Amino acid sequence: MKALPIVVAALGGALVGAAAALLFAPAKGSETRETIKDFIKAHVPGIKGQELESLADQIAEEIKEVK
Repeated sequence: MKALPIVVAALGGALVGAAAALLFAPAKGSETRETIKDFIKAHVPGIKGQELESLADQIAEEIKEVK
């Protein structure tokens, strides 16, 4: 079970990196949200629809706060 924290850390790092990249490539909010959803779908296999929506909303809100 020691691999689980490493996987979680890697996914967290990937999400933070994606959020930072989106900050430097501004787009409309709806386009940014779709980009976030596509990234999550590609990198988090088996994520459920509601979880995906919730996570995309959280990341989009954090991006808005940083700007």
